[in-house]
Amino acid sequence: VMHDANEVTLDKMAEYTQSEDIIARYEAYGWETYEIDGHDLDAVEKTLAAAKASKNGKPKFIKCNTIIGKGVEEVEGTNAAHGEAGVPYVDGARKGLGLPDEKWFVSPGTKDFFKGVQDKNKATYDEWQTTYAAWAAANPDLSKQLTDAVEDNVPTAEELCATIPVMDAPTEATRVSGYKIIQEISKAIPQYISGSADLHGSTRNYIDNGGNFGSGFDKTYAGKNMYFGIREHAMGSILNGIAYHGLFKASGSTFAVFVDYFRPTIRVACLAELNRVSWILTHDSIGVGEDGPTHQPVETVSGLRVFPNLDVYRPGDAEETVAAFASSVSRKEGPTALIFSRQNIVQNDAMPAAERRAGALKGGYIAKKETADLDIIIIATGSELQHAIEVGAAMPGARVVSMPCTSAYDRQSDEYKESVLPTAITKRVAMEAGVSALWWKYVGTNGKVVGVDRFGFSAPGDIVMKELGMTAENLKSVVDSM
Repeated sequence: VMHDANEVTLDKMAEYTQSEDIIARYEAYGWETYEIDGHDLDAVEKTLAAAKASKNGKPKFIKCNTIIGKGVEEVEGTNAAHGEAGVPYVDGARKGLGLPDEKWFVSPGTKDFFKGVQDKNKATYDEWQTTYAAWAAANPDLSKQLTDAVEDNVPTAEELCATIPVMDAPTEATRVSGYKIIQEISKAIPQYISGSADLHGSTRNYIDNGGNFGSGFDKTYAGKNMYFGIREHAMGSILNGIAYHGLFKASGSTFAVFVDYFRPTIRVACLAELNRVSWILTHDSIGVGEDGPTHQPVETVSGLRVFPNLDVYRPGDAEETVAAFASSVSRKEGPTALIFSRQNIVQNDAMPAAERRAGALKGGYIAKKETADLDIIIIATGSELQHAIEVGAAMPGARVVSMPCTSAYDRQSDEYKESVLPTAITKRVAMEAGVSALWWKYVGTNGKVVGVDRFGFSAPGDIVMKELGMTAENLKSVVDSM
């Protein structure tokens, strides 16, 4: 890393707002450090050569001390040079530095140098292609695996759903279901790796027999499990870097409420459409229980749903969790957040597993069809789906719609959406153990939302759920009031 140290920030000179010793900081990180005059080209060249020649395994940090706006006397060495203040003086500065009037001048010597670099690189490239072709011919299976990883060739979500065995899950949390499913994902996609910010035991995304990544202890660089430590932001940044590199698919896990520690990295992944990234975010709601409101993410899931290019899946049972995982590793348009519960969930076994998976891939589907004239639609997601199904089962005219991923549902055709949520039926209720705001889009002004528009409190999860209305009984009372 070459660090331009001009000692300037936009508002003030750097010494006004900070006092860190950046060399000491990077030495403490375990980097090898250098400090040079960034305007001394001989020093730059010699230091780069020394850094490249050093084979001690440490990353290299070169602090290049520079003068911002050098040559523009009116702003040189001041924070005024940080913005546009120096623009009026550019032409004069060019003359003072002996530069030609042509603004985008490239000297013949520079052009000749890069022509030589291009020829050298072409020779190196051709040599590599010959070596690679010989290796690929001798190792066809490994070659295919590498090509698939580079080109992001993976089975479709539908293919993955067809190959992962039916879960036949008992009443269990989706984080537990997720642990079973990630083993199948790892088998189907060899380049899939995962990690956790110090919460493997809770988030349950450890890949069995995958080994641990790194050096020392029991770690190797062939490991599929990454231990990020208590560093959520670093985890998010590393996952983005892996995705930018373009070989592996990578996921990282923590509690959903800790999303705010690495939200900027999620935004970057969404902005850059990094489809190779996903996040496994467990302990999804007030169902967290005793840890209290600091750990109960009432606003977090909706806060993720508003990101463009991000699919947020909050599955309502094990089979929907299969679809969520399958979508996360096969999607091409952007990253995916998988929101899993700590609390146990009753499985919707009245509906075949294949239908639940197919429906979840569409983002929303009919989880329980009416048996009489359609009168009311109950929409639910995650652990609240079980309550909707319980209430709907006793109402012949009730349709229950599971909506594990609102963005995936929104991308469906108008015909499909009309088949699930007919516009003629305005009597609708949505239920989720989180803030209610985003659900009004689906229930309309004549509908109602059973949500949690406040912070929770510390108590066992089932008590918090009951006190804040996340029960079948409360849902029924709301339905009956319409």
